[in-house]
Amino acid sequence: MHEFDDIRPYRDDEVSWVVHGLLEDLELSRALGKFRFPRAYRWFPGPVAKLIQSKLRQQLRHASTIHHVQVIIEQYLDKLIETTTDGLVQNGLQQLSGSRAYLYISNHRDITMDPALVNYMLYHHGFGTLQIAIGDNLLKRPFLSKLMKLNKSFIVKRGLQGRDKLAASKQLSGYINHCIHMGQSVWIAQREGRAKDGIDKTESAIIKMLHMAGRESSDKLSLPVAINALNIVPVAISYEYDPCDVAKAGELHAVATEGRFVKDENTDVQSILTGIIGNKGVVHVSFGTPVRVGPDAGTEQVVEAIDSQIVGNYRLHASNLAALELWQPAMVDLTRMLPLCGVDASTLAVKRIEFARRLQLAPVHLHPYILQMYANPLLRRLALDNAFVQP
Repeated sequence: MHEFDDIRPYRDDEVSWVVHGLLEDLELSRALGKFRFPRAYRWFPGPVAKLIQSKLRQQLRHASTIHHVQVIIEQYLDKLIETTTDGLVQNGLQQLSGSRAYLYISNHRDITMDPALVNYMLYHHGFGTLQIAIGDNLLKRPFLSKLMKLNKSFIVKRGLQGRDKLAASKQLSGYINHCIHMGQSVWIAQREGRAKDGIDKTESAIIKMLHMAGRESSDKLSLPVAINALNIVPVAISYEYDPCDVAKAGELHAVATEGRFVKDENTDVQSILTGIIGNKGVVHVSFGTPVRVGPDAGTEQVVEAIDSQIVGNYRLHASNLAALELWQPAMVDLTRMLPLCGVDASTLAVKRIEFARRLQLAPVHLHPYILQMYANPLLRRLALDNAFVQP
């Protein structure tokens, strides 16, 4: 399928030469050295980079397929989960079939950890690994692009306008539909960019893009038929603590006070590293059921079907309740909210102190943004539950 060559992941027959190039890439060795041994790298950058390069050669010398590479990545992810979380939990996979291809659409809180954790849970429960959508704005450094494509990532072209944007959307739609048709599951975020304010909402443009391939096929599929054929499974990922919460709050503050936030060349890379190595507390990945819409459904009905599962399945934490108590104490009803967050009063008392200490590490002018970021998932869940009980 040559029409996808500029966005697809690497194939097995391309792995050896890509790995060889990475092993000779000093920028990769330096980046890993600075990441893994920051103190030593500050004083001895050359020797640390050489040590990393030697270790990589040892680990990757026999890597000749994507599976081999992913086995190595999985070992690193095991260690990462052990050291940066207080537990990783999933539910919902028992409702899905390992023999079917699904389009997993998840909320978006972390650039790399969101798809990595979904992939990890699938792999450890007997499902095949995913093809992962990633924006080309995150691949400005060649070694990052190669690493991502070795891990079955395909490229979403950003920042285009007019006909170029339309052509890229058609290509992306065609590739995703092609993957599902060929029995390969896919992950894509529900929106472009992370939900920095804690409000998870699917962008209607994502749904319109997904429909393009079906609409322009020989069968001229309607939106409901095309969407149902993709086996969309909404996924809700919740972090007890967001390692990037202060940085996200800083972006929100810049937009509120200056009208925009300006990234530099290191912003995305710093977000990736912070999200990977930062403390996350308990992390929960909740898999929904395949979305099925009626014959008259439009884009907004599809959005609502996805969002209701993501919001409804989102596993709330004590941090969400502790934030709401500080931000809008008059809204707190512990009788109702303690069960929603899965904690009792004594646990909440401990978590209040833990959250308050975390908050105090951030600049005071960012506190309102951080509190809203953590409180909003709880407020969204309350609004959803109220919508179901109202006549």
